[in-house]
Amino acid sequence: MQVDIRDAAVCDEAAWRDLWQQYLGFYGVALAPETTARTWARLLDPASRLTGRFAFLDGRMIGFALHHHHVSTWTEGDDCYLEDLFLADAVRGRGIGRALLDDLRNLAKSKGYKRLYWHTDEANTTARRLYDTYAKADGHVRYRMAL
Repeated sequence: MQVDIRDAAVCDEAAWRDLWQQYLGFYGVALAPETTARTWARLLDPASRLTGRFAFLDGRMIGFALHHHHVSTWTEGDDCYLEDLFLADAVRGRGIGRALLDDLRNLAKSKGYKRLYWHTDEANTTARRLYDTYAKADGHVRYRMAL
């Protein structure tokens, strides 16, 4: 099995939108179409901090890792935040999530970022089994305030 991981291209939009809708469905979330359109536009904009890495199997997009970097008060460099990681159901358990995380870790290191971090739903035990092989949960609880 040869998985290719690369940045997005304009021609990837339909495949990404399909996976994005599956991802939102997994979390039971509905977003305004404008939000999805803006996210895709940001992923293609070289000036945007939001970027992504996309996994392909036999030329078909099967997963993504959307991330951005930011300054940190806890290190002398930037942090990389993995905001969204998703794989198509048909390819879960085949090492593709690990490949995306390894790719992002290598990319973050090459850019000089000091840490890579992410959140997941407490009940997402499948993802947490993978994540626990990289780092231990740090015990922080996230709070989110809509403005």
